[in-house]
Amino acid sequence: MENFETERLILKPASREDAAFFLQLYNMPKFIQFIGDRNLRTIEDAEQYIQNRFRPQFDKLGFGNYVVVLRETQEKIGAVGIFEREGLDVMDIGFSFLEAYEGKGYAYESAAHLKETIGERYGVKRISAITTQDNYASQKLIERLGLTFRKHVVLPDENVELRYYDND
Repeated sequence: MENFETERLILKPASREDAAFFLQLYNMPKFIQFIGDRNLRTIEDAEQYIQNRFRPQFDKLGFGNYVVVLRETQEKIGAVGIFEREGLDVMDIGFSFLEAYEGKGYAYESAAHLKETIGERYGVKRISAITTQDNYASQKLIERLGLTFRKHVVLPDENVELRYYDND
């Protein structure tokens, strides 16, 4: 598994050493509101989540969820990934950032780079994205990435209707 780099960022594959960061990121009020509560309450919960949810896709496909790190300071500021998601036929791009780093172009920079890189290296050309009805910032970013709203979907074992986008 390799890192990917942009002018300002390093995208490194998520690993168990990132557990404290994911515990913080996934418990932000905005994350829980717009993405959902992943029930991570301890470092051990986060380690298990990484091991059970992120690592298998890396092992199977060679790519998955990446921690976004500022090159200049080496701070972990967010996560971006392309995922196989139950209930979707097309690979799904997702992102989340610590609030202090929102609005600085990091989400677009990392997501656009990952989308392009995974397309070139792994042949993944068709990408989808899902978001809640009221997550306007994500909707704007998804559209900026070249995806178009297609329909509303409800994922398996969920009860929230989401907006579905793709680049087909």
